[in-house]
Amino acid sequence: RIYITYDTFPKDVKAGEIILLDDGKLQMRVISTNLEDEVVCEVVHGGILTSRKGVNLPNTKVSIPSLTIEDRKNLEFVLENDVEWIGLSFVRNAADIIELKEIIKQRGKSARVIAKIEKPEAIANIDEIIAVSDGIMVARGDLGVEMPMEEVPLLQKMIVNKCRAASKPVIVATQMLESMITTPRPTRAEVNDVANSVLDGADAVMLSGETSVGEFPLIVIETMQKIIQNIEQNNYPFHPEKFLKPKDPSFLSDAICDSACFLAKQTSAVGIVSMTTSGYTAFEISSHRPEALTYIFTSNRSLLNSLSLVWGVQGFFYDKFESTDETITDVNELLKSMKFVKAGDIVINTAAIPMEQKGKTNMLKVTVID
Repeated sequence: RIYITYDTFPKDVKAGEIILLDDGKLQMRVISTNLEDEVVCEVVHGGILTSRKGVNLPNTKVSIPSLTIEDRKNLEFVLENDVEWIGLSFVRNAADIIELKEIIKQRGKSARVIAKIEKPEAIANIDEIIAVSDGIMVARGDLGVEMPMEEVPLLQKMIVNKCRAASKPVIVATQMLESMITTPRPTRAEVNDVANSVLDGADAVMLSGETSVGEFPLIVIETMQKIIQNIEQNNYPFHPEKFLKPKDPSFLSDAICDSACFLAKQTSAVGIVSMTTSGYTAFEISSHRPEALTYIFTSNRSLLNSLSLVWGVQGFFYDKFESTDETITDVNELLKSMKFVKAGDIVINTAAIPMEQKGKTNMLKVTVID
């Protein structure tokens, strides 16, 4: 007998449906259910099963909500501790994300929400999910179990492209350096997987068992860092074409960010420097993948940690916003004092005029550092 913490399981499954255990390593087929507390199954592919392993039901319409009772308890804890990013598993549609965001808003918090894409329903509703989420995770482990695994590579590329078009950060996760759980060197296929995820345009690549239970966590991180750096320093597709939407309310600000990236490329600028409260400018500039680093100054402390997920962005706390010219001069001097830039370097400054006009980036300035 196998016991499961899923109360409505006997009511949800039907005869003939497949049950996958432990990321698909074990497979069973439903023979019958009493609709109350017992499901009889046939073992299709057996193996060793230990406690607390995941269950996937690729053919079943599950009734369990994305935000479970346990999730709600955990949510209270993370909100009390001002966690910046919250990931929601098994998202099926935009309503799942909206429900979580409403709870965060009711608690007076500003945590951002990442939708983990790991179900067929999420793929079918991907555009609406991206629209209401703050970020996306391509959770390839469960996605490759819930859907045919051969479809996952193209789904990954599709999701990454849609996220970049929407200026939303995207994480690629699961089994990136899986063999390094027990060995100090990755397979060549794993190296290619990490490299291709970077080339696809992911903001971040994520480790799981490699660092949580693996024998070589530090070596794993060093290995992944080397792969990422090699791609970004040698053959990264900077400045991919991105089409702006004239009907978007943010069109003018988006156009300024686009122009800042173009100017940075044309002038070989070493940095794009901007001020933001909401983080919108940082997300938008990053989505253009400029070769110049992006330096963001903000008085919003919670935003600083959030920006660590965003590609190519470094954040700084700054709360002395005065006139636009004085602020630009001051932040450029700060970057020089911290040795991020030096005399003779070119930087592209973006800002709002007047400075109090938050959320309306409407100015560009090309600056040669004195």
